[in-house]
Amino acid sequence: MQPHLVPKNDMSQAFPSLPLGTSTFSTLRASNEIYVDKTALIHSLAATGRGKIFLARPRRFGKSLLVSTFESLFANGLRDFKGLCIEQTWQDSLYPVIRLDFSQIKALSEQEQFSDALKNYLYESFSHLGFAYDPSRTSFFAQLDSWLRQQGPNSIVLLIDEYDAPLTERLGDTTAFNAVRDMLTQFFAILKSNEGCLRFFFMTGITKFSNTSIFSAFNNLEDISLDPLYGTLLGYTEEEIVDNFGIYLDSAAQALSLSGDELLSQLRIHYNGFCFDEQASTSVYCPWSVLNFLKRPTRGFKNYWYESGGKPSVLMSYLNSHSLTDPVQYNRPIDLSLDDLSAARTYADISEVSLLTQTGYLTIKNKISARYVQVGFPNQEVSLSMGRLYADVLLGNSDKSQIGITRLAQTLAVGNLDEIVSIVNQAFNAMDYHRFSVRDEASCRSYLQILLIGADLEPVVEMHSALGRSDIEVDAQDRHWVFEIKFAKNTIRNSNSSRRRHHPNPRPPLWKIDTCSRTQTRCSGLRPILKTICRMTRNSIA
Repeated sequence: MQPHLVPKNDMSQAFPSLPLGTSTFSTLRASNEIYVDKTALIHSLAATGRGKIFLARPRRFGKSLLVSTFESLFANGLRDFKGLCIEQTWQDSLYPVIRLDFSQIKALSEQEQFSDALKNYLYESFSHLGFAYDPSRTSFFAQLDSWLRQQGPNSIVLLIDEYDAPLTERLGDTTAFNAVRDMLTQFFAILKSNEGCLRFFFMTGITKFSNTSIFSAFNNLEDISLDPLYGTLLGYTEEEIVDNFGIYLDSAAQALSLSGDELLSQLRIHYNGFCFDEQASTSVYCPWSVLNFLKRPTRGFKNYWYESGGKPSVLMSYLNSHSLTDPVQYNRPIDLSLDDLSAARTYADISEVSLLTQTGYLTIKNKISARYVQVGFPNQEVSLSMGRLYADVLLGNSDKSQIGITRLAQTLAVGNLDEIVSIVNQAFNAMDYHRFSVRDEASCRSYLQILLIGADLEPVVEMHSALGRSDIEVDAQDRHWVFEIKFAKNTIRNSNSSRRRHHPNPRPPLWKIDTCSRTQTRCSGLRPILKTICRMTRNSIA
């Protein structure tokens, strides 16, 4: 499993191309890009007769490539599968394939526009098999239903990618959501009534709206989203990375002056940990992050998943309009029932924990019982990304640059304690006290941790050493800071009552921050060089 570093003078051999951003299987194979062979699992799905399968996965995990792989297999047979596992086992015929991608029509805002776009898209997709629509006759869906009834048994393969894209685009608008859902339901009801013509049906999405009429209209789908057998169908296992990208691992290790073990350890910390297995027995790396890192390792272990749209506007809209999980619980495991995880239920009662899990911000960490699992952040990339999301929610509409969050990292690097205190005070005052009250030491620690992450830092909470346990530690260039937070409960009653009555966002006034700042060397434990008592009010220093 460990990459073996090749000598630098042997690195002249040509690297095979990385499959970065390629979502068409035939193109990937024709371009000789690296393909991590998943065809043994693909065969088990496609060869089981008249399968009707649903798979939910977060974005950037290769759902579209998987759909394209099924398309190539059924439409072209083994043409594009030379040297892959399935070449030795696949014996089925060729079929006409209809591939739909509902993300292509997700952005249309008006109900009538979406209705027309959906019908036009379906007509274009089905017409090459002989479907003809006459506007002077019955409705579009009635004519599509009639045409499907005329098709022979097991004669068509239907693949649907991003079925939920039009729905998630409208999570902030109940009326629009319901209207789009009703239109999609008509289509799925037709599929249900004509399922006999489907040799194979496969559908992907990010979220399963199980209690919507979409799934009730087509209620015989096999949901493999949490099936342990298919936990590694998308994403890379560590063994797959070592076996398929060895030359890139060697190059990255040399570029970063790391051993093979050290490189794998860092990859594991940053990009591994996604679990789509209800038994919590397997984990995978995010392909998008791994491939981007291997392409340019000298950039370091960046948050590629987040930067490529890991903070979708629709998710932010939903979390702002619903009660976001208490930021005090940031980075703490959460118990979640498998019933809630396997379905988002209806629009009105989507659990934010389920939504965050299905979108990849949280993942299965441990199995608690037959019905419950524990979820948490999969890795450091997502943990930091989630911290930034929380920071955005904590600060609301406040200007980060005006508060000083955008310069907090540099201020810590310089060691200007007074300015650090001022920035932290301004940030706490900008928070909505009613939504995010500072009620104890734990809440203060969580909020400060999130603010540091929002400043593109990587704080560590409650680090143990021989000298004790620190609240927060963080590196800023050559300086290492240790924050020890003390909550002064009695100061709330004794503080200036008049000022607190008139202050628009009152705060518990007294905190103690012990800081350790050492140039070039890491501080061990709590050995404060600088101490200050600061007020979390508009007066920076007490």
